[in-house]
Amino acid sequence: MKLRVLGSAGAEFPDFRPPAFLIDDALLLDAGTIGAVLTEEEQWRIRSIFITHAHLDHIRSIPALADNIIIKNLRHLVTVYAIEPVIDALRSHLLNGIIWPDFTLLPSPEDPVLRYEVITPGSPTTMGSPEHARRLVDGHTLTAIEVNHTVPAVGYCVEKDGVRLVYTGDTGPTEEIWQVASGADAVIVEVSFPDSQEELALLTRHLCCSLLKKELAKMTTLPKRILITHPKPQYYEQIRGEVAALGIDNLELLRDGNVYQL
Repeated sequence: MKLRVLGSAGAEFPDFRPPAFLIDDALLLDAGTIGAVLTEEEQWRIRSIFITHAHLDHIRSIPALADNIIIKNLRHLVTVYAIEPVIDALRSHLLNGIIWPDFTLLPSPEDPVLRYEVITPGSPTTMGSPEHARRLVDGHTLTAIEVNHTVPAVGYCVEKDGVRLVYTGDTGPTEEIWQVASGADAVIVEVSFPDSQEELALLTRHLCCSLLKKELAKMTTLPKRILITHPKPQYYEQIRGEVAALGIDNLELLRDGNVYQL
């Protein structure tokens, strides 16, 4: 499984882009960054986008991707997968014909650029239980797991050929996803704030390093790789130092442009 980091920051600054993780060149986890990084040909390979939640930094590049496809006059359909509140937000507040065209109807309702598919996660206790929402996409099995954020949100487990990647999306202290992430080949987990702002992290339902340490302790077996995403760029160096101070092997603060073979 190939993982390409298009964006991994918790805000936009020069050299820091919003979250988007490209899997095997065709599947996206979140869509904060697409056209600012990918060539035309690379954009056309994207067929599936799995969104964790409706905050703008995780969805903002979907409209531009759809526009690029329709301007090129391609017969190319992209499916956006998300929980129902996220799909409702996209329909009502973004791709609504006012802020941006509704590309689920263009160039025609019968042959659109975008389509939505709703995922309905449950509250399972073990990986693979029927309450999980699972999708098989181009050989990848994706499982949505509820997490704890200020808006309805999920993380995702991506599996292919025996490799398991877990992405938390934005979350504060949570429970379910750590059962799924235990022993995974890699987990992408957020740390948005330095430890000096733990109170703000808790208020906004994000993590800092001190909170991350408690979250990682909820797993019986640490993943082979722990990749830290969503740092606020203003505190990047401070967070990097606090990540290193945890003294955990294979723990790494991501940078945009990183590529991994899992």
